[in-house]
Amino acid sequence: MARNFSLPGRSAVRAKNGMITTSHPMASAAGHKILMEGGSAVDAAITAAALLSVAEPHMTGIGGDCFALVSKEGSTEIIAINGSGRAPAAATVDALKAQGLDEIPRHSPHAVTIPGAVDAWAQLHAKFGKHDWDRLFAPAYSYASEGIAVHDRVARDWALHTENVAEDEDARAQYLKNGVAYQAGEVFSHPKLAKTFQAIMKDGRDGFYKGAVAEDMVSKLQKIGGFHTEDDFASHQGQFVTPISAEYMGHTIWECPPNGQGVAALVLIKILEQFDLPSMAEVDRVHVLAEAAKIAYHLRDTYVADPDHEDVPVDWLLDEAQIKSFAAMIDMEKAQPFADSDFPTHPHTIYLAAVDQDGTAISLINSIFDDFGSGISTPEYGVLFQSRGKAFRLDNAHPNKIAGGKRPLHTIIPGMITKGKDLVGPFGVMGGQYQAAGHAMLMSNLFAHGMNPQQALDAARSFAHAGVLQLEGRHGDEVAAALKARGHDLEYPSIPIGGGQAILRDLETGYYTAGSDPRKDGQAIGF
Repeated sequence: MARNFSLPGRSAVRAKNGMITTSHPMASAAGHKILMEGGSAVDAAITAAALLSVAEPHMTGIGGDCFALVSKEGSTEIIAINGSGRAPAAATVDALKAQGLDEIPRHSPHAVTIPGAVDAWAQLHAKFGKHDWDRLFAPAYSYASEGIAVHDRVARDWALHTENVAEDEDARAQYLKNGVAYQAGEVFSHPKLAKTFQAIMKDGRDGFYKGAVAEDMVSKLQKIGGFHTEDDFASHQGQFVTPISAEYMGHTIWECPPNGQGVAALVLIKILEQFDLPSMAEVDRVHVLAEAAKIAYHLRDTYVADPDHEDVPVDWLLDEAQIKSFAAMIDMEKAQPFADSDFPTHPHTIYLAAVDQDGTAISLINSIFDDFGSGISTPEYGVLFQSRGKAFRLDNAHPNKIAGGKRPLHTIIPGMITKGKDLVGPFGVMGGQYQAAGHAMLMSNLFAHGMNPQQALDAARSFAHAGVLQLEGRHGDEVAAALKARGHDLEYPSIPIGGGQAILRDLETGYYTAGSDPRKDGQAIGF
């Protein structure tokens, strides 16, 4: 599909030797430098992810979790790592109910699961890294120490969520400037976080999960009523797991298995394949995606949990007969009601993709769940904790109930594409709840509508969730009126729907084409 150069926008980036695309230009530049110096795609991804802890502190950080998919040297044997954190060993439904809770508050220590990102980075580096570990954190350490200019989208989000760090004295001191958000162009530094990076650079993952940093984290959490212990941190370990996949228009789409929502993305993608999307009018495509999302998200909320603790019927959910039955539930003339859901709404995350000169590719996503996570930070080392634990249910009959050592249902999902015996490339979408629907929309744009990665990310979005169909204004009044006539309750969100990155390899030329979502500050760079 040709680009209209009369309209604002950006072209896809094309290169042969290596590529990285992130949501922030400084992260892309740092990762690109690693690639140019002979580092692996995994090296570049860890460098960029660490730097984003400083550049986009409301979205991600070392106090959060990580999932990744890796293709070594372009192999179709996709490797997955689950770097999500677990509840403290002493956490139970009954213990929290005894405190008068019916759900887990976002600013509560009970929302803090053990951060899994640093351990996942360490395991990925041990398996796929080329550069020395400490080299990967040098840019993040430098920016945390000396400061980084706040970019425009970051500043917009920061200003919308200052209350999320206002309650905790440490977070307030570290993430607000004289009590207000940092503005675009102002310089944000975080010397306490720089000390944490130093500890990680010196002692690897143990510099975070043991010793002074861990003592700082446990002390803060226990002080405000958390069940966390030093052993909870020291014993944490992410898992290499077997990815799941589904076919879509001649391609294999790979996702991490539960406790992530990747299976919901695959259900959605497979439902969409039952419809002839290229021949449909725009209103019909939006309607089908909305109705399919209602089905897939209800299935997610009903079944997806930590497979170490619960039986998650992945094979049944992806069974062809089941997919056809799900598709048959869609009435093209009428919007169906939403199923009840108590899964908490939350905003964004960071996603990045990279490929190196050996053909190794990584699809990596890192998150602290809410904007500024739990809003709880440590006094000495500036670790801002995620709020992922608030996704647990306080219901002993629910598969996603909290329990000691259990991981909650996760929304962050990296993706990878193969075709036959060839790697096509990594992709991912940001935006909290939107991610499963975003994966389906991105695959539809790429393979049903023939868009390149940049065009697929630029395209107008919609998202049916929480009782409304969110619609970006570019869909137009005529489409909106037709959707209303089918019974959709429309909402025009003031915040862009999600973000995303993708890198696809041309199987004939070997060149990569990458895109970076214009809804963020980022960019793709290659060489």
